[in-house]
Amino acid sequence: MVTKAYPLRILNHTTTDEHVNSGGGGGAAEPYVGLEFDTAEEAREYYNAYAARTGFKARTGQLYRSRTDGTVSSRRFVCSKEGFQLNSRTGCTAFIRVQRRDTGKWVLDQIQKEHNHELGCEAEEMTVATTPRPVRAPAPTKLAATVNQHRPKMKVVDESDREQRSSSSKSTSLKRFKSGEGEVSNDGHHNHHNPKAVSGSEPYAGLEFGSANEACQFYQAYAEVVGFRVRIGQLFRSKVDNSITSRRFVCSREGFQHPSRMGCGAYMRIKRQDSGGWIVDRLCKDHNHDLEPGKKNQDGVKKITEDVMMTGGGGLDSVDLIELNNSNHIKKAATSSSSRENRIGKEWYPLLLDYFQSKQTEDMGFFYAVELDVHSGSCLSVFWADSRARFACSQFGDAVVFDTSYRKGSYSVPFATFVGFNHHRQPVLLGCAVVADESKESFLWLFQTWLRAMSGRPPRSVVADQDLPIKQALSQVFPGAHHRYSAWQMRERERENLRPFPSEFKYEYEKCIYQTQTVLEFDSVWNTLINKYGLRDDVWLREVYEQREHWVPAYLRGSFFAGIPINGAFEPFFSASSSSLDALTPLREFIGRYEQGLEQRREEERKEDFNSYNLQPFLQTKEPVEEQCRRLYTLTVFRIFQNELVQSYSYLCLKTYEEGAMSRFLVRKCGNESEKHAVTFNATNLNSSCSCQMFEHEGLLCRHVLKVFNLLEVKELPSRYILHRWTKNAEFGFVRDMESGVSSQDLKALMVWSLREAASKYIEFGTSSLEKYKLAYEIMREGGKKLCWQR
Repeated sequence: MVTKAYPLRILNHTTTDEHVNSGGGGGAAEPYVGLEFDTAEEAREYYNAYAARTGFKARTGQLYRSRTDGTVSSRRFVCSKEGFQLNSRTGCTAFIRVQRRDTGKWVLDQIQKEHNHELGCEAEEMTVATTPRPVRAPAPTKLAATVNQHRPKMKVVDESDREQRSSSSKSTSLKRFKSGEGEVSNDGHHNHHNPKAVSGSEPYAGLEFGSANEACQFYQAYAEVVGFRVRIGQLFRSKVDNSITSRRFVCSREGFQHPSRMGCGAYMRIKRQDSGGWIVDRLCKDHNHDLEPGKKNQDGVKKITEDVMMTGGGGLDSVDLIELNNSNHIKKAATSSSSRENRIGKEWYPLLLDYFQSKQTEDMGFFYAVELDVHSGSCLSVFWADSRARFACSQFGDAVVFDTSYRKGSYSVPFATFVGFNHHRQPVLLGCAVVADESKESFLWLFQTWLRAMSGRPPRSVVADQDLPIKQALSQVFPGAHHRYSAWQMRERERENLRPFPSEFKYEYEKCIYQTQTVLEFDSVWNTLINKYGLRDDVWLREVYEQREHWVPAYLRGSFFAGIPINGAFEPFFSASSSSLDALTPLREFIGRYEQGLEQRREEERKEDFNSYNLQPFLQTKEPVEEQCRRLYTLTVFRIFQNELVQSYSYLCLKTYEEGAMSRFLVRKCGNESEKHAVTFNATNLNSSCSCQMFEHEGLLCRHVLKVFNLLEVKELPSRYILHRWTKNAEFGFVRDMESGVSSQDLKALMVWSLREAASKYIEFGTSSLEKYKLAYEIMREGGKKLCWQR
């Protein structure tokens, strides 16, 4: 029998037995096999309500996907004390499982009601029904933090060690390691089985330790002597009780997720024994890079934690944190908590960290970072970026918008985004953050973290607000980037400060800003305007003039901004989605809207990719340069170029100077004497420049240069004027080795991300049907033969 369960929003948690017995099963006090729900969300709400009445907390457990189409086919809702990842958990086996039927309904098909702990003790804290949590992947929690270099202790915290954190712990000290003293266990016996661990010599298979902490300290001390740094690698858990059974300590240069890594294979793996001790069972001492014996870490000896729990105050239950790997980073803030007001609600941290944990199980390149207050250990700002965003930054991170439009008004969470513009001139996400406060320290941490996540390649230009903390942080982290003020913020301040002025002044003010073509012309018109209205003493006008290089178009045209509109407001990345995401989005909807908005933007990008490769725009001239650019550019960019080429026919070109290979031309529009530009041309190398600076600003040649090229019969554009970022090949992120200044490590990281992005497309399309799977597999197999794959 299948009984309908009504949504929780229709039923009161304190439903009486009389009401239960009179109607649908949704109000049933006890769940049972066969109970039906319209959605998995209804099932979750129902189990939360049942948990609240019974006296325990519920959380979302595993989900299972169809092997056919990848959709979610069933999911579990469990007691909050399920598992052993945290001290508060007891391995409770109570759960319900709901399975999706062909009708679209969800039916409860498995249930376990018995708990292994007392019920009712947490009834006063029942807030589960109001705070939905994302699906929690079974992967272990991994968080990290850099710590002060003057705190050299090492610490590993796992489930077996939590009960042993006392002064009588059997951990090996670094001092004993270096001095060669033996170690005495708690029972007074000398550990003769571990002579090399205290002699400073070498690890070997069979080496025993009293705890994982001890093994980590030994390997760290050994690494310091040999000359490399250590990271925590993988750990493995028991399928029976979820306890840790083995773990790896690896060289910090293991893997390729970061430019500093080079696939080093050196590691030490320890395995837990039945006695509770640990033994080295696998070992590799060979490194593929130079070692620096005796050299200590310049960025501080690292501290390690395995499990990090959120406390009621929004902090972390352990503040001794280290960098576990370069994809998870928590950095402690040096500023005291008393001077840093945190505007992020404490309930946001467990939501985001659960989401990050689940994303890492499916995305190897997913990066996140959390800023910690050094005094209280509480969380401050949070940053994250998936591998797609990190790769997009390698291709389109030259011009970046740091969008803090949440600051426009009241908000529930200060959500900010890093946005670039791709080869279709569409916005692409380059990272997200929730910002604790608007201090210089917050923005410094955020920009430094973003730069680290993006392989240390700074942008050429940044569009961001003009507030002093942001300006100071930008100039410190990106000293060579041109900072352009956000148009929306300038408009707001103009409306506020120009309100008392007459409309005539406002008209001339706009004309001065947006119609002047050169820096000299702007300065001249501005001074004339100020003198005309007697505004020399106006404080605001004087301030904005002093900062004119950050907002006046004439000053911005010489810097590359990838076509970001110079006089228009920037549309937030997530505002275009059908379910828009903004700073007022409720907590329970944030992750869902975020993923929906991100997927919608990326679907738009896929459509443009398809159109650029499969649609052929019509040619409007017989010029070879038009055919050349149609072949290379994406559709969107080609249409912009094509318009410039067509418009060039309505201009006249007059040579005004010539000396050797150098020539100058005056290009003016027919019938408009006021619109004219100076073009310089070098016949030796075909270099050309225009006073309008369109190429410098957008990366596309203007109609004025194209007119000169036509006059001089330049049939094809020189390669320097075809920016790779505007071409069809940029879709796949084709990595070129010709850019000067790119290190071999950076190049390798880009190649890894590029190949991973290309492979993901094979997976995405190859799994849509059996026929496409066979085709994709055959293509990759043939490609493997050309690469001469070898084990």
